[in-house]
Amino acid sequence: MSEEKLYAVKKDDGKYWDFPANSGWWSSKISYPTTTIYKKRAEQVSDERGGHVVTLIEEPKKVVISKEQAEIVDAAHNSKRPASYIILKSNDEELLMNAYVNGYTVAKDKKYLLPMDGTLEENDDNDNFQLYAYCQKGRWLTDEVETDPSYKHHTVTQKELDKAPAWVNAIKPVEVTDDAD
Repeated sequence: MSEEKLYAVKKDDGKYWDFPANSGWWSSKISYPTTTIYKKRAEQVSDERGGHVVTLIEEPKKVVISKEQAEIVDAAHNSKRPASYIILKSNDEELLMNAYVNGYTVAKDKKYLLPMDGTLEENDDNDNFQLYAYCQKGRWLTDEVETDPSYKHHTVTQKELDKAPAWVNAIKPVEVTDDAD
């Protein structure tokens, strides 16, 4: 018995053996093929009734990597020696080899808001405004923005913050947790 795998018996015409009822073959159009956790049982049905044993295993989890790491993994797929290519191009060999074998997703860049302290303006008609810093085409600017969360604010990335002038670095960034831009 293997608790990590399930087994099904499938015929060439796409029909599966019904393990719970032992009543014969089911069409491949059923919503789920019947399975067993016992490999020997599946092999026995295959020997006696035909078909072949299909092993179902969990798909490995995709690795989350940066855009730059994804470029290395993609280039490794075109290399004669993928492992050597990855070793030469990165210090994260194990992570990138897992991405090469199991697949990957590219991590989204974190985004931040930069509300400027002391600039909150509260009005009588329930509209509140605050100055926010943001980067546009490499230039750092400020804009008075409504504090209502439904308003689309200017966000910045960590790369932009790394190149920001001192006055911007003095602002405490607030990470944006949704997909607002």
